[in-house]
Amino acid sequence: MKKTIIYTQRVEVVESYGERRDCADQNIPRFLEACGYMPVPVPNALYTLDEYVERIDPAGILLTGGNSLVQYGGNAPERDDTDKRLLALAVEKNIPVYGFCRGMQSILDYFGCGLENVSGHVAVRHRIQGEWGSLTVNSYHNQACREVKEPLRAVETAEDGVIEAVVCQGHKIMATMWHPEREKPFAKVDMERVKKFFG
Repeated sequence: MKKTIIYTQRVEVVESYGERRDCADQNIPRFLEACGYMPVPVPNALYTLDEYVERIDPAGILLTGGNSLVQYGGNAPERDDTDKRLLALAVEKNIPVYGFCRGMQSILDYFGCGLENVSGHVAVRHRIQGEWGSLTVNSYHNQACREVKEPLRAVETAEDGVIEAVVCQGHKIMATMWHPEREKPFAKVDMERVKKFFG
């Protein structure tokens, strides 16, 4: 039986209908399926998020991209709340967490690392260097971090000093600023890293 990975969704505000909608790029579950997992989306409007996680008993949590954090200009406080609670539950229950783009920003914020506005990181590909080697990755973010503190540790950095990947000491948490689901085809190195991480 495939292991279940739950993944977060962005919030789209549809003013003409007076609705706030949860949605996610279809490539996110496709990426998880390609890695061998059963993907399950997490709504941002759950009062019973703890029970949701307990009942599904996921092998891992994927914090996805989209929506800036509210303190940096975003308009989806319910998503901030979902990410924070999922991270707290993951730390409490030892559930592995992988976050990308906004997901990494949520992880940075959760551990007290501030973000700053950056330029030259939207809709580009660039080289990064670090413990995982020299990589060329996609980039779609306006905010980033140049310095982290424990328990986070930077493992990949761009030439301008922007931290592109982190791991967490003492907890099974990993994050990248690039989107693995936006690679066509999915990059083997991303898939192998995720499969090794979630098991």
